[in-house]
Amino acid sequence: MNSADRRVCIKEILEKSNIPQKGHVLAEKLGVTRQVIVKDIAILRAEGKSIIATPDGYLIPKAEKEMVRKVIAVSHKTSEMEDELKTIVKFGGKVEDVIVEHPVYGEIKGMLMIKNLYDVDNFLDKINKYKAEPLLILTGGVHLHTVIADNYDILKKIINELKLKKYIISD
Repeated sequence: MNSADRRVCIKEILEKSNIPQKGHVLAEKLGVTRQVIVKDIAILRAEGKSIIATPDGYLIPKAEKEMVRKVIAVSHKTSEMEDELKTIVKFGGKVEDVIVEHPVYGEIKGMLMIKNLYDVDNFLDKINKYKAEPLLILTGGVHLHTVIADNYDILKKIINELKLKKYIISD
């Protein structure tokens, strides 16, 4: 299979999948190295394909045109991260990303794609497993999330609950 055919195959796999696809799994399926997959993904992105790299693998976001999204500014301690994420998903919200403003690198963005309690637990397990620090430690707890919801009423409930918990610093 040549590289163009392989990229078509990768695109089809990602479009048909409802879950992220790990790079090494794609590499095994296509008989190449993970680095070849990384290069192919970069080329697909350069061609305009919307491919997101999450901690669980690559995915192409499904149409969310009826959904509403809002970037919210929050601040809390690392120990409150679980509560913040669970507050968002309990109302049906999805945490698309986390963004911090670094004094040297500028904006640093991590794709989270957290949509339910399982995803929250999985994310926190990975933080612990890899002894990783969340991005909020770079900014004393201040960070942004893009939150997606089915409608404005759900988004309003999420924001109100985060305000009650004193996590929101701006809306």
